Amino acid sequence: MELAEYHTLTTLPTPAGPLWIKRGAPGLEDPAYRALAEAVEPRGARAIDLNPGVGVALLPLLAAGLEVDAWEDRRSALRALEASAAEHPGLRVRAALPWQVPEAAYGTALLVFGADRGNAWVRAQLLAAARALEPGGLLWVAGDKKLGFERYLGWARELVGDGEVVARAKGVRVAVLERSSRPAPEAPAEPAPLEAELRGRRLTFWVWPGVFSADAVDPASRLLLEHLPEDVGGAEVLDLGAGYGALSLPLAREGARVTLLEHQLASVWSARRSLQAAGLSAAVHHSDVDEALQENEVYDIVVSNPPFHVGGRVVLDVAEAFVAAAHRRTRPGGRFYLVANPFLKYEVWMHDRFGNVRTLHAGRYKVLLAVKQP
Repeated sequence: MELAEYHTLTTLPTPAGPLWIKRGAPGLEDPAYRALAEAVEPRGARAIDLNPGVGVALLPLLAAGLEVDAWEDRRSALRALEASAAEHPGLRVRAALPWQVPEAAYGTALLVFGADRGNAWVRAQLLAAARALEPGGLLWVAGDKKLGFERYLGWARELVGDGEVVARAKGVRVAVLERSSRPAPEAPAEPAPLEAELRGRRLTFWVWPGVFSADAVDPASRLLLEHLPEDVGGAEVLDLGAGYGALSLPLAREGARVTLLEHQLASVWSARRSLQAAGLSAAVHHSDVDEALQENEVYDIVVSNPPFHVGGRVVLDVAEAFVAAAHRRTRPGGRFYLVANPFLKYEVWMHDRFGNVRTLHAGRYKVLLAVKQP
C-alpha cells in the first residue's frame, strides 16, 4: 500500500447523508457503533459524541436536526470527521479531550466505551458525559460485554444516573441513562507522573488517561532503546507513533534533535508536558502517520514501536503505512529501527521498501533495522 492510498479520504453514502472515511480511522467496522446508531433516540437540541470515530453513531442525530459536537482526539478520525462536517452544517468537530467538555450544555450524549484505551480513559469519558449533560439529558452507551460493558455501565449509573440496557446484538450491548440532578463531578486536572530508568538515566513522564502503556514503559520500547546507537547526539530523529515520548525523551536528553508524531491528542499532551518538565525541546505533532510533516522533511534516524490495533481490532493498514512513511522520511544512508511482535511480518514490508532488513533481536519482541540506500 502506498502512503497516498492510506491518506486518501473516500465518501460512504448513508440514509442520513454522506459519511467520509479513510484507512486507519476507527469506528466503521466496530459493531458497537452500528448498534448505537440503530438504538439512539435524541433529546434536546444539542448533542455530544464523546467517542465518535468516523461518526457512524451520530448520523441519526444530525438527521433529526440536532446540532452535534464530535469530541475526538485521534487524528485519523478527525480527518474523516472534518470532511463530513463540510457536508453536514449541524456537525462541529472538536480536536479535544474528555475533561475539556462544557458543563450542562447538551440534552443527548453518545459514548462507545473506549475499552482498548484502558479503564482510566473510560472513566474520564463517563465523567465528561456526566458534566456535559443537562439534568434530564440522556446518555446512550454501547460496548462489548467481553470488554467490560457491565462494569462500565455500573460506573455510568454511579456518575450519571439510572439507566437500563435497551438493545442486544450478539456480544454488543446498548444502554440509555438519564442524567440525575446531582452536582457534576470534577474532571481530572493533572496528568500522573511515571518514572522509569532508560538508557542509564532516571526519567519522569507525565501521562494523561487514555495513552498506551500509561502504568509503565512498555517492554518493547525498552528493548528498542537498548538497540539504538549509543551516540545519538546531534542526530535528527523522527519518532513515528511516539506515544507519551518513551523513546523520544531519552534520545532528546542525549542531545538528539527529535520530532514526535502521534495521532492521539492525549499522548501529544503527555509528550509535550514530559519534555517541558525535563527542560527539553522537541517538535511534537498531532499527526495521522506523517501527514503533519512537510514534503521535504527527512531524518538521520527513524524509530517506531508502531500500533497494529484500531479500536481494539488488529488492523495492519496503519502498521504498513508506518513502514512506508519511515522509508519516505529517512534520508539516504539513514536508519530505520522498529520493534514489533514476532507474528507481524514487518520484514517483508521493510525489505520491499528499503531493499534490506536485519534482525537485531528476536524473542518476545523483535527489533529490526533497515538502511536507506543512497
